[in-house]
Amino acid sequence: MAIESDVLVVGGGLAGVTSAIAAAREGADVRLLAHKKSTLRQASGLIDGLGYVPPRTPQQEHADYISQQRQDFRDVRGERGDYRGPLQTPYEGIDALPDAHPYSILGADALRDGLALFDDLVGDTYLGSHTERNALVPTFGGAVKPTARYPRAVAAGLASDERPMLLVGFRSLTEFDAGMVADQLSAAGVLFDVRGVEVPFAESFPTDTKITRFVKAFDHDERIEGTPARRALAEAVEAYVDDAERVGFPAVLGDDNAAAVRADLGDCLGADVFEIPMGPPSIPGLRLEDRLFEALDAEGVRLETGVPAVGYESAGGTVESVIVDRMGSDVPYAADAVVLATGGLVGKGLDSDRDGIREPVFGCHVPHPEDRYDWFVDDAFGDQPYARFGVRPDASMRPLDADGEPAFANLFAAGAVVGGADAAREKSASGVSLATGVVAGRNAAIASRERTERAGASP
Repeated sequence: MAIESDVLVVGGGLAGVTSAIAAAREGADVRLLAHKKSTLRQASGLIDGLGYVPPRTPQQEHADYISQQRQDFRDVRGERGDYRGPLQTPYEGIDALPDAHPYSILGADALRDGLALFDDLVGDTYLGSHTERNALVPTFGGAVKPTARYPRAVAAGLASDERPMLLVGFRSLTEFDAGMVADQLSAAGVLFDVRGVEVPFAESFPTDTKITRFVKAFDHDERIEGTPARRALAEAVEAYVDDAERVGFPAVLGDDNAAAVRADLGDCLGADVFEIPMGPPSIPGLRLEDRLFEALDAEGVRLETGVPAVGYESAGGTVESVIVDRMGSDVPYAADAVVLATGGLVGKGLDSDRDGIREPVFGCHVPHPEDRYDWFVDDAFGDQPYARFGVRPDASMRPLDADGEPAFANLFAAGAVVGGADAAREKSASGVSLATGVVAGRNAAIASRERTERAGASP
């Protein structure tokens, strides 16, 4: 027998979680299926909305110039290749995006709704909801990333803050080079003095120690060579603080007790302590994953992991069930509506080979050039066509077929499986997931309710 629910969400990343909770809040009985561990743990934990957009026409640039003359604010715009930015707000560049971009299809209100839902789910652990402006957050590569929401743990490190900054790296943690990050920030023209220093800390840890080992040591304030970890780190750093009013560390300062770790270090150093987001495995990403999965449970969403979707059954233009591989057996999961949130090319939500690009679960149409040499350009930093590959949705987030009609009446898509956005260059990945997720989830719940009503009205 099929396992039943009103709405079935396939995919456990930010888009999948957003879709599931949006549907649950519309009154639907929701089940979420995740094949592998969430991609949130690979991400920075920053929630970007839109940071950069393609070049505008001369007419648009002239209108921008006139508008800027009438405003009294500091111009923080720069250049990122041929893309304009960083944008002061994620909304100001939406009109410059391609017509096929999810933001162009859904409008700015979808992004606002997605961010509002996110704010409600994460509570006071994230900041940025007080304004529509992007924050500028330094990252472990030395870049400054425009982002719409950011963990409280990074707040004291914002580039808009002009207080002098000290960045601290550990000699035993080779993933973070404090001196390089400081040099890159200085080269970017930040308006504050910034220095970087590498200190001996936890030298007894092997050089290949996992980042999570540092996290545990700070969380539990373990003794390192006889001294509690937080005190040991403060003693290693205090001689370098000088006039720095804020001190940044790689994002390994605890998990469950992260706020206490920062507070203890700040008290010892006499400065505000913050974290620099790191690459995978990302501790801020893991913290966010924990928060969102708690929200799933609170909303009554049933979560199953390790169960890949491998096919579907349909009738009359609707998806009747999704076929799931459970320990080698094909099991049907029936639902009134389905949300596809399996990711893009990187997340394996799309398959590619010499013959083309495919969406493997439902066979949804993925627009792309037939000649694979047209999938990319020779400039490694250029506007790569493949970055925008994905299913093409309508305004309800239903994937369209090759003729521009909905592939299925009750199938919706969200996140990176949706095409049209070059998320890496635009700095829009999280925002696209939130905007498409909230619209797909709500519409899936509505479709489920309407289908139930039609079934009840049938003789």
